Amino acid sequence: MHIMLYGPPGSGKSTLGARLADRLKCPFVDLDAAIEQHAGMPVPDIFQQQGETAFRRVESGLLARHLSVSEETVISLGGGALLSPENRALAEKQGEVLCLTAPAEILIARLKVSSINRPLLNGDLEQRTRALLEKRKDHYSSFSNAIDTGTLNADQALWQAQIRLGVFRITGMGTDCDLRIRPGILKDLGSAMQQAELKGPVMLVSDEHVAALYGQQAQNTLENAGYTVSLMIIPSGETHKHIGSVTEIWEACADAGLERGSTIVALGGGVVGDQAGFAAAAFLRGIAWVNVPTTLLAMVDSSIGGKTGANLPQGKNLIGAFHAPRLILSDPELLQTLPEREWLSGLGETVKHGIIADPQLFYLCAAGREAAQQNSTQLVRQAAAVKIRIIEEDPYERGLRQSLNLGHTIGHGVELACGFSMSHGEAVAIGTVAEARLAEKLGLAQTGLTDEIRKVFSALGLLTQIPPEINRTIIVQAMRHDKKRANQIVRFALPVRIGEVRVGITVPDWETLLLDM
Repeated sequence: MHIMLYGPPGSGKSTLGARLADRLKCPFVDLDAAIEQHAGMPVPDIFQQQGETAFRRVESGLLARHLSVSEETVISLGGGALLSPENRALAEKQGEVLCLTAPAEILIARLKVSSINRPLLNGDLEQRTRALLEKRKDHYSSFSNAIDTGTLNADQALWQAQIRLGVFRITGMGTDCDLRIRPGILKDLGSAMQQAELKGPVMLVSDEHVAALYGQQAQNTLENAGYTVSLMIIPSGETHKHIGSVTEIWEACADAGLERGSTIVALGGGVVGDQAGFAAAAFLRGIAWVNVPTTLLAMVDSSIGGKTGANLPQGKNLIGAFHAPRLILSDPELLQTLPEREWLSGLGETVKHGIIADPQLFYLCAAGREAAQQNSTQLVRQAAAVKIRIIEEDPYERGLRQSLNLGHTIGHGVELACGFSMSHGEAVAIGTVAEARLAEKLGLAQTGLTDEIRKVFSALGLLTQIPPEINRTIIVQAMRHDKKRANQIVRFALPVRIGEVRVGITVPDWETLLLDM
């Protein structure tokens, strides 16, 4: 799917388009420049000698040509390119359009210092610009995916464009990883792997529930792209996330004849992704893998960052490796079949991301479960962006990335103590509220922060207290084995306010405090 930047003159389409293409390592086309090359003359001369109708005819033809290529391309469109209903329908069928906007005063200020001759604005620049904006006001506002570039610098505009479009290239963990978040993207799995130059044979790993829903569709798109595919179905659930299951994946890969150039594809939630990724990290000393998360929790958290692994009886994720996937495809349409409890689990992590670094995301979740489900695509894109920003700055968890552990130090202990009868997100919600309470007791957090966080989790239907039947002593024992401890000391990531977390915090006598909660 192609990416098109659209909007009025001066909104920054060409500048942002070039930077976005460079970030994503894909081709960039400035449609006006392509028209000039095709016509052999500047745009103003085309208008003067042949008229606007002729210009629009060439514009439509070249737009169709560039949209027909198979490789993902960033295209900067002229400010009137989608006035034609035919052009707009084609653009929205072949890709995603992001409309850039800005207040008239800012657009005019930019146009005054621009060296580009825009024939529709010749004469009184300010008057012509305002008239053009008024004429096209309803047209530009009809694009729901939009960002206001008026107050954004170049870096901020680039980041916001990636969030709004759901297109990221994650760096910092060895081989770069492309992440695409788009409804319906599962059908493009095979072609996306081809574009990423990933090779077969392919081992498709899924669990029994997801395979029944989407296994055949995933296998078909891979085979239609020319891959030889073997399907490996593993048991569902956290209780099966152990070295025995990973060993079975290794054995299946060997039986299927996978080589060092082959690819493992994980189709499922976090348990599938963790185990398939760990298998890829170790098989033949490391082969490529692709993550296709199917749960909200996996889309916003576990699929991103390259952490792979399995559990031991003593605790979660005590064995594993950092092994980033080459490609992540998140399809929010798959959430339509997600059980309600799995939605809740994902919302637990999503709220946590908002607390860490995105107040807007936190308050979107505060609007309730129905609002979150209705805005699932943007919810996933925004929550994923929080984690991407953090892991790019600290890929191997030496500092800032520890903020993602908010709620997990206690939450992992809760999971183990209840025998994983509670979902991960449910345990994280309990852990986040408990850790906010610790932060308030230390005087680190704003007064009332615990109640603010608790109310949001409660409104979503998540537990916020450790159930009385869960043995707190087992939680304490599990936390003493937590993989994040250093020098036998448990360190916490604790919230200060919505949008800020501090890491590496030691809490005196935390065992007693926890037992009293």
